[in-house]
Amino acid sequence: MAAPATRHTHHGGPAPGPPRWPLCPANPPATKMAARERRAPRPTWRPPAGSGEARRDVTSGRGGGSGVWAPMEMGEGRPGVAATLRALNGALGRPAPLWVKESGARNLRHRDFLAPRAALSAAFPGGQVPPEAVSAVPSLRGPAVLPLQVCRQTPAGLAVQVRRPEAFQRLLGPLPGPASPATGARTGCVVLHCPALRGAAALRPRHLRSVLLADHLAQLLRAQGVGVRLVPALTEDRRWDILRQLRICWPSGSGGSSLPDAVSALKAALGQCPCAAACEQGPGTAEGVIFKVHLKSFVEQQGLVGYDPNLDVLLGEPHVYNSSVTEGTLWSLAELQEAVLQCPAKGQSSCCSIIHVVNCEEEFQQQQLDVLWRILDPGVHTALQKHLVCGPVKVTNPSSPIGADQYFQLRKHQMYEASVIKYGELAQDEAWTEVIDTLTVAAIRFEMLSTAHRSQITLDLENNSISTKGTKSGAFVMYNCARLATLFNTFQRAVERGTYPPLPPVSELNFSCLREEGEWLLLFNYLLPFPEVLQQAAQLPPPSKGIRITANTETVCKFLIQLSMDFSSYYNRVHILGEPFPHLFDQMFARLQLLGAVRDVFHSALATLHLPPLSQI
Repeated sequence: MAAPATRHTHHGGPAPGPPRWPLCPANPPATKMAARERRAPRPTWRPPAGSGEARRDVTSGRGGGSGVWAPMEMGEGRPGVAATLRALNGALGRPAPLWVKESGARNLRHRDFLAPRAALSAAFPGGQVPPEAVSAVPSLRGPAVLPLQVCRQTPAGLAVQVRRPEAFQRLLGPLPGPASPATGARTGCVVLHCPALRGAAALRPRHLRSVLLADHLAQLLRAQGVGVRLVPALTEDRRWDILRQLRICWPSGSGGSSLPDAVSALKAALGQCPCAAACEQGPGTAEGVIFKVHLKSFVEQQGLVGYDPNLDVLLGEPHVYNSSVTEGTLWSLAELQEAVLQCPAKGQSSCCSIIHVVNCEEEFQQQQLDVLWRILDPGVHTALQKHLVCGPVKVTNPSSPIGADQYFQLRKHQMYEASVIKYGELAQDEAWTEVIDTLTVAAIRFEMLSTAHRSQITLDLENNSISTKGTKSGAFVMYNCARLATLFNTFQRAVERGTYPPLPPVSELNFSCLREEGEWLLLFNYLLPFPEVLQQAAQLPPPSKGIRITANTETVCKFLIQLSMDFSSYYNRVHILGEPFPHLFDQMFARLQLLGAVRDVFHSALATLHLPPLSQI
């Protein structure tokens, strides 16, 4: 991981003085460029004496004028990908979607949207689009439609380019952007149930995966205005240090005062249930079992789809065909019922949805609990139960079964060792403790969440490079977030010294100065679709037959990794803060506005992972 300080001098333009942490190489290369970068610039601009001009705090948006970096809510005036595609499809008069958004850097040099020739051939005789339809495309308008410049026939199909300066203006302009959608955009309520937190045994990495996924999904849903209840509450009889260390926000407590009454009511319902039989403690009866229930017959009678055909078979006892019910089982159901009652569906007539987030090894037991709840509480909410199943977590080279806390400590030690190798004795300073902790959390969260939840994860416990060099790691994302903080801190200090003027109001910025392809890539692939990325990640399929659902929970991690790669490429190639000559300010200010919006995307996306942005590494 390259130290930000070395890039700091390149992009910082005017030398801001010694950095707060001495991470620069002791003997930097004595090149002409390096020498030029180390020279103090000529102060060619100063604010007029006595002008009283307000200085803008570019790191917070406070100061003169409105906050430029505040997140923008979804609404009229902000272009979106989906709305633009709808308008393009409507212009050709065909119900089937014909257009696609380009994302590759090579194609974006020539076009932004494409109706492929194969799709046109299927929609129009000979693939020939009526000329009047082609000529009408650039005139498309709408509050969420990108400004289109030209539409033309190409060998690849019908290509459209966007009017870039206007697009920059609308996405970065007076309505500051981009950011998460407005709260309240969606209504309803979801109960996220994570059975891994009920077991008496220590958490394993496979349990940790489902807990991290539930925690991330809860944040995504809340960002969309959905009410979320997390079950079960953590009890005091276990140490939950690993959850605190991983910044997992989970409710704690022993449950509501109504739980004993709810358990009694469930017992009474079991006593009246024709498919349940009470058990007397004695030979042949497992300890704690109070009822045995025939689940399979209920599933068949109700025509339920997607359940294991061996629901009545107890694990380890293949010839026993009754599912056992214990006091603990009923307490679990009572807590789920309480969560449903406390999670009203805002603005909806239907009950809240229940999502069981479970690892594949515990899916069978969760199906049994699901069916038992349906038997005892035949309400609308129990019919809305769905199962979000996590694939296996394979641990390579384990000397013995490893717990989640051991896994965390191992990754933290690897992060620390890599930092010592990179930065020497500095990494042993106390100031690094919080940084290394945050990088460890980022590494684990990305390791667990950047893979589709249904796929297997392989943890290589001997992989000592997890902390620094991998461009697909959480540490790489955090590093690039810290580079942005360094950039804006450098600019702010230069403003305070009078080297640069403060950032002007956004209405005075000249976005036609943004001509680099990397700048358009950042806007078109990341700032523009970010609200829709969050919506997609939080999207839960509507109720349907079967009990399994698939969520796009890996979307945010993959988005952040790709954003970090493209931002890093741009930042390594392009000067942001240059010599303080007035004729260069327009471009510098436009680039700062763009990168301020990129920084907001980083912060908003990291917040869904409970990761605080680092100001330095």
